[in-house]
Amino acid sequence: MKRYFVLLGLAVGVTVIIGVAAIVMLHSEKSVVAAANAAVADEGPMPELGGAVAWLNSTPLSRESLRGKVVLVNFWTYSCINSLRELPYIKSWAAKYKDAGLVVIGVHAPEFGFEKERANVENAVRELKVTFPVPIDSNHRIWQAFRNEYWPADYFIDGKGRVRYYHFGEGEYDKSERVIQELLRENGVTGLDASTVRISVEGAEAPFSDDVRSPETYVGYARAEKFASPGGFARDSVRIYSVPARPSLNQWGLGGSWNVGAESAVLQQAPGKIAFRFHSRDLHMVLAPPNNGKPVRFRVNLDGAAPGEDHGVDSNADGAGEIRQPRMYQLIRQKGGVRDRLFEIEFLDPGAQAFSFTFG
Repeated sequence: MKRYFVLLGLAVGVTVIIGVAAIVMLHSEKSVVAAANAAVADEGPMPELGGAVAWLNSTPLSRESLRGKVVLVNFWTYSCINSLRELPYIKSWAAKYKDAGLVVIGVHAPEFGFEKERANVENAVRELKVTFPVPIDSNHRIWQAFRNEYWPADYFIDGKGRVRYYHFGEGEYDKSERVIQELLRENGVTGLDASTVRISVEGAEAPFSDDVRSPETYVGYARAEKFASPGGFARDSVRIYSVPARPSLNQWGLGGSWNVGAESAVLQQAPGKIAFRFHSRDLHMVLAPPNNGKPVRFRVNLDGAAPGEDHGVDSNADGAGEIRQPRMYQLIRQKGGVRDRLFEIEFLDPGAQAFSFTFG
């Protein structure tokens, strides 16, 4: 399973022409429409939507019940920064084209264990103001039916139930919206607003910056890379760790008493620390409180000092914040120039669970 954390896309049925003139033309509305028209090939029937543990915002939908509708199937998961940055576009398309016959289905396919829990998904859907149908695909049945491998992934289905286009990852939103418009026209819709949506958002949903040199990094030992604490991991057992003295770019380490499992690291005694040398505008972490739900206080530093105006939406200028829910937390949003920085987060209560870092 893969995430796209930079502007990547894969589309079917598009002929790629290499050349300066072609690249320039793709920025015009006319050429985007032409690309959308070329993209609507026939990739076979829409897979079934069975196997979800529950549906939110709708009764269960099926391939047959959707016949005659243009459908966008979006695979997402609520702690994924890539899904969150795409979400404003998905919500805007759902609202703009609902009366024209577009049905958006947001298949919630979890990456981490806590994302399988219905209550957590319900809370995320409510807080993110998602109103379109959301099947909770905790066992990845729909994911497997589509043979999907990515977050986010978008599949565009015509009124006859045929997959006509797909796109993996963030970006190329104008092209995707042109495909929606073309499929609606094929379905007999007239008088569509031919413009494409323009999104202006703040916080974690804001577009990624153009200076990201740090990759998504997992904390659990199954997928961890560049772990630099002396002695390495003690898998599935409690150990006292020390943070590396001078980590290189994208190296990270633990400090204090931790139990590192395959998916996450759990702080056994407070205080405990995680340090990461990174290069990007934004730094996020996927964090969770202990299983008893008790909040965990934390404090973040940049280069040994409080972040000040470079704090994220989930920390203040002093670096203080709390883990109250299992989700992604934006901890740093640099306001000035981007450079290599040493990030440290100190947890002031035991039980904190750390899953991953993402950047933007």
